[in-house]
Amino acid sequence: MDKQFYVYVMASKKNGTLYIGITSNLVKRVWEHKNNAVEGFTKKYEVHQLVYYEQHESSYSAIQREKRLKEWKRKWKLDLIEGMNPEWKDLYDEII
Repeated sequence: MDKQFYVYVMASKKNGTLYIGITSNLVKRVWEHKNNAVEGFTKKYEVHQLVYYEQHESSYSAIQREKRLKEWKRKWKLDLIEGMNPEWKDLYDEII
């Protein structure tokens, strides 16, 4: 089985602070954010809700997508999230 990669967006609340990341283990990485298991941005700014994610077949495509998303205007990011998750639900329970 090939390894899967994910680009994901965490939020502090609806329209709140956003964090964009990449991982090969989405469940584990989101758990780490939610439980402040690692120092950094999401712990400092209490960014604990998984509001968007997408799967990629290669690390290269995931890294390229993450870089592009980080360059996007905030409005575009909000539109992307609302296209998949209009209610800004925490999607963590759906992936475990």
